[in-house]
Amino acid sequence: MKKCWIVLFVFLTVLSAWTMERQPNANYRARREALSKKTAGSAVLLFAPMEAEGPNAVYGFRQDDNFFYLSGWVEPGAVLLIVPATEASGDKPARPYTEILFLAANNKVEEKWTGPKLNASDPQASRVTGFDRVEVLDKLRDEINRLLPERPTVYTDLPEYGHDSPSSSSLDWLKRANASIPFATYQDVKPLLSSLRTTKDAGEIELIRKATNASLAAQLAAMRAMKPGISEREISALLQYEWGKRGCERPSYSPIVGSGFNSTVLHYSEDSATIQAGDVVVIDAAGEYSMYASDITRTLPANGKFTARQREVYDIVLGAQQAAIAAFESGKSMLRKDQSNSLYQVAYDYINSHGKDLHGEPLGKYFIHGLGHYVGLAVHDPGDYGNLYS
Repeated sequence: MKKCWIVLFVFLTVLSAWTMERQPNANYRARREALSKKTAGSAVLLFAPMEAEGPNAVYGFRQDDNFFYLSGWVEPGAVLLIVPATEASGDKPARPYTEILFLAANNKVEEKWTGPKLNASDPQASRVTGFDRVEVLDKLRDEINRLLPERPTVYTDLPEYGHDSPSSSSLDWLKRANASIPFATYQDVKPLLSSLRTTKDAGEIELIRKATNASLAAQLAAMRAMKPGISEREISALLQYEWGKRGCERPSYSPIVGSGFNSTVLHYSEDSATIQAGDVVVIDAAGEYSMYASDITRTLPANGKFTARQREVYDIVLGAQQAAIAAFESGKSMLRKDQSNSLYQVAYDYINSHGKDLHGEPLGKYFIHGLGHYVGLAVHDPGDYGNLYS
């Protein structure tokens, strides 16, 4: 009977932590091993963000993209340590590949508010998480001292200039706790992870497809509801309801519903106007499914029928998109403006050679944004953007 209660507790804990779809543990393990091969024998130390406090707490916790990519773990306050295997050298014995997930100790008072959490002492912790070892966070200092050599190079999530990273406060905490790594040289792990995240595995593609299908259904529902006199915010709320009931946990980005002049503002965010007859309405909105993003933008007439001029401009933009799609060559095409085989240039040339503005000037100067971007765990996922947005 006791074993049955343990299994039930683990099951309930997993349900509370992973209400989203999650790939098999082997996928996350393969990513950790692939990263360890890129570090030239150096360790990786990565921190999950802490739970937000104050006004930001009302928006709920979302795991850091890179931490989730390597672990599949969605709870705050965890730490991931990866130490690559090394061969024996001189008097130093060989060291096997080592990976440890550190979790905070159980807080029974806090769990009255948050629900039960998986902890390192649970005998199922390694099986559930897919890590070789799961340890309590208090052991981080001891494991660092045991596993890392003198004057090590450590890859972590270094903050970019003028910005914080999930590891910023945690590295400071290590120093205050006298657990910092003596004479360590820190390298930024983000470029290595970006190169891995650029190529999606089959499971990731399927999650992006589910985000896209839910977002498509939401866009179609918004089109059916569109009419003069309705507010932008009502359309935005409908979108979020429709993809939410199809399993998306949140928007991929702040939804944009812009009518009339607002439809020309790239990052319009107020969604506060009333849609008028004769307006065109831009809907730039998509949901996030199990941490994976989609991104869909569509333009439609508020009253169901374009004017002749609206249709002309719409068809030019559509033609530019179709020209870029037709020009695409796998392994050759580039997004950047300044390179040969540039899909951006194909689209720009089409727009600039089709139609004029009200002053008789070519339309290319109004193409002020990029042609496209990668999607994945982030709506603008890592990839070779070059000067796509310059």
